[in-house]
Amino acid sequence: MTGAGPPVREEETGSLSAGQIAMLWPPDEQVRADLLRRFPPRPVPLSWPATQPSREQITGLLARHVAALPTRSAQQRRRRQLTVVLGWLQRHDGAAWQHRWLASGAETDPGGWALAAARHAGRAGQRAGDGVGAGLGMLICADVIRPGISWLLASPGLRGLAGEMSRIRDPEGMAALTAMCDTLKVGLNARRIALRRIAVIMAAKGGLAAQITAGDCIQVHEAAAAMMTSEAERSAIFYQLLHGCGFIAEGAPLMRRPRDSYQKSAEELVDRCGIACRPVRDLLVAYLKERQPALDYTTLENLSRNLARHFWRDLEGHHPGIASLRLDPAVAAAWRQRAQIKTTRTTAPDGTVTQTRSPRLEAAHVIGAVRAFYLDINEWAIDDPARWGPWAARPPVRAEHVGAERHRRQRKARMDQRTRERMPVLPMLSAHVTRERDAAAQRLKACLATAPGQEFTAAGQTLRRCAVKARNATQPWAQDPAGGRRRDLAWEEHRAFWTWAAAEVLRLTGIRIEELTELSHHSLIQYRLPATGELIPLLQVAPSKTDEERLLVIGPELADVLAAIVSRVRDPGGAIPLVSSYDRHEKVRNPPMPLLFQWRSGLGARPVAETTIRHYLAQALGPARITGPSGEPLYFTPHDFRRLFVTDAIMHGMPPHIAQLVAGHKDINTTMGYNTVYPREVINGHRAFIARRRSLRPAGEYRVPTDEEWEEFTAHFERRRVELGDCGRSYSTPCIHEHSCLRCPLLRPDPAQRQRLTQIRASLLARIAEAEANNWLGEAEGLKVSLAGAEQKLAQMDQLTAQRSRAVQLGMPSFPQTAGRTITTPARKPVTAPPPPALAASHDGGRG
Repeated sequence: MTGAGPPVREEETGSLSAGQIAMLWPPDEQVRADLLRRFPPRPVPLSWPATQPSREQITGLLARHVAALPTRSAQQRRRRQLTVVLGWLQRHDGAAWQHRWLASGAETDPGGWALAAARHAGRAGQRAGDGVGAGLGMLICADVIRPGISWLLASPGLRGLAGEMSRIRDPEGMAALTAMCDTLKVGLNARRIALRRIAVIMAAKGGLAAQITAGDCIQVHEAAAAMMTSEAERSAIFYQLLHGCGFIAEGAPLMRRPRDSYQKSAEELVDRCGIACRPVRDLLVAYLKERQPALDYTTLENLSRNLARHFWRDLEGHHPGIASLRLDPAVAAAWRQRAQIKTTRTTAPDGTVTQTRSPRLEAAHVIGAVRAFYLDINEWAIDDPARWGPWAARPPVRAEHVGAERHRRQRKARMDQRTRERMPVLPMLSAHVTRERDAAAQRLKACLATAPGQEFTAAGQTLRRCAVKARNATQPWAQDPAGGRRRDLAWEEHRAFWTWAAAEVLRLTGIRIEELTELSHHSLIQYRLPATGELIPLLQVAPSKTDEERLLVIGPELADVLAAIVSRVRDPGGAIPLVSSYDRHEKVRNPPMPLLFQWRSGLGARPVAETTIRHYLAQALGPARITGPSGEPLYFTPHDFRRLFVTDAIMHGMPPHIAQLVAGHKDINTTMGYNTVYPREVINGHRAFIARRRSLRPAGEYRVPTDEEWEEFTAHFERRRVELGDCGRSYSTPCIHEHSCLRCPLLRPDPAQRQRLTQIRASLLARIAEAEANNWLGEAEGLKVSLAGAEQKLAQMDQLTAQRSRAVQLGMPSFPQTAGRTITTPARKPVTAPPPPALAASHDGGRG
């Protein structure tokens, strides 16, 4: 394996678990040397007992293995092969067969030794390896000679080495490894490569499979990674087989192919951009180191990319030899123009390179970073002129060039449009992933209950279980009875479940994707209310972006999803395995935790990566056929669920400051930004305008109402009489309080019903006392609302009684006053029909 990474001290690697060491291997030469010191490979001596017997003794020792071959012709052919190889080796000098092997020079010529041996036996016309490869393989398996690891990996004539090892040297160990392949569901090709790799270690180091050390595996895996090009040949599954069989000493690292990068230094971040001017390169490194303490790693990495690649490397490409920050105005203007455009290069299968130019969405960040770079240097030059003074210069970017506000508005408009397009179809997505999970589980269950070669029907599909599997001898494969591609139903069920789990948790919590992958069993906590003792399930979200953890109430729907995840990831003992996740933003590995989003892979569990969740969500939307207004497919990113969650919460009445805490926003303005997706004030004002416009109906609508319409209109006023007075609800409107008249402001109380209302008030007081005595706090709160309504209605009754009993002196107007109000009105047209219901309702003034 090859790779690079940050140095790790001895005390750090000494305290790491096997899984952690697996992810560190091998970051750099220091860690590689430390691991090889702790788990050294076995040395190969120049001589050992099995390589010293004579030719006749070796032939006699191998006679029983030759006799075990199935046919007489195979036995005779193998004896000839042994004779040829032993004769070829015997002509070289040496006190032991290993000495003769080294003296032959075959170690430096993996493909030529067989031709030399055949030529010595008078068979020069045969191809290399014909007739001698199997004979040399028997000598290797009998531990007569031990070729080098590189020779064994490169030799084309030893393809059956694993089978010979199983037959001659270690049948019990190889059988245990084969059984472990079945347990781990290793594919046929991966099984062949893994068993051969173990046979190579036994051949080069001697001994049995149980004597292989971790250092041996590290050594052979490193050699294979340097020689092989295919992904399968570079796999470390052979080490997992040895680890699973217990052949590797306890505490040895669980080796895997490294996939993770690491935190690069400021020098590495700048040097990857290939800056030619050394003084400017050193300046950028010093600037990044000065800013590094106040920035997280992701921000530092983006800053280095903007300054080194998008700024200075671009200037060097268009102005070779440039070495000063004092840019000509024309040069600065040309760079600002280029910074707005992104060039994408695409290579076709025939090698043709196509360049596509498109607007750069993050142009404001690039230009803003350059302006801040110049301003920082100018400010630091005042405090430290010797260091920063020579680089002080006028910024090539003015404040109006940044356009941050315009960029923010454009980005906000794009995000709002995405939310408006995806809000209506979110229930469709949730229903689709749920159906796919259930259907995949049904197909897998039916397939496992069906014999190979037989048909089964599940989830509306009729399939036939494959009798001969394509890649894996143990997985449930199936295909359409009419033919077609084979399907791994276990993999389909795995993908459908985790797609459903990710979509539902994101939809119901609104957490970030990195927070989703860091959810653990420790995140599920309970809070007991001090007053009632009721348990409230809570989800503790680990800090990610704002470094502030928060708690979310787990609803019944979310509880079902989390319970399904926990049931799936538990091991047979009931515990959730500890796995170490990788923080792709900070480029560090987190400590082992019982993560919820994990699955079993090989011998252990591994966390679900963010890229995997994004890939699964993208694949789920294809069969769902969810399209936008233009008919194009809609794709959901994990952050789309977060916008939808916060937008829906604010639209349905959650206060913005509470939504800020639930979402984990550092600034409430970020949360309020979601509220502009559907501007409530604009929508409500527009609806009021439409209602006013509709109230000004044209004269043609004033028609004679039918008998049914008139009876319905008058019946409304007849049915307004209630227990305590009259209902003031407008015509053709529902009761918003569900006939709870005490709480309704439209109830017009009747003073004659004061005694009845007093009895109701006394009953409410008694019921409130009973609820508080029994700690029915929810019931007491509702009764208190009714009590407040009753007291308000009593006050209204008293006010109406006082008004009716008090005489009002109107006075006698004088003639001038009367004459001043005398007007002449035109003749009124006779009314031929009563007013329609709509007009009557408008004159009702909302009170009937």
